Amino acid sequence: MRTALVWLAILLAFVALAWWALRLRRARPRLHTELPDASWRTRPWPGEIWWADVPFEDGTGHKVRPCLVLRTHQRQVEVLKITSKDQSARLDHVEIPTRAWDHRATHNSFLDLSDPFRLRDVAFSRKAGTIDAKTWRAVRQLHATGWVA
Repeated sequence: MRTALVWLAILLAFVALAWWALRLRRARPRLHTELPDASWRTRPWPGEIWWADVPFEDGTGHKVRPCLVLRTHQRQVEVLKITSKDQSARLDHVEIPTRAWDHRATHNSFLDLSDPFRLRDVAFSRKAGTIDAKTWRAVRQLHATGWVA
């Protein structure tokens, strides 16, 4: 009789444990009703062109200029610089249509493909537009190493 009670207790413990495990498996993640902050809505996104405060390569200053967002990281954004100066003779620059994102432009701009810059989120002032699909595909292929979609 005593052995039967021990086995019954073990069986009840097993059933209780199985029931508890099934409840955990069926539990769905809860939705958060509060947003962490509003920055996620206005943060630069890959393929977008933003006006940002970009440092000079020699470190002597900075300039607000258009940039193509290449990758986003937790608190930084990797960008390629855009210049209005004619760089058609250089292999590390590609001509991009400008009127789609800068209606005041009178000629196309050039995207510097050489070295991406990492900027903090505070460097970005406003979104200018989005790069055309053909150029974006080419840029993604050239900068495929470390690409984050």
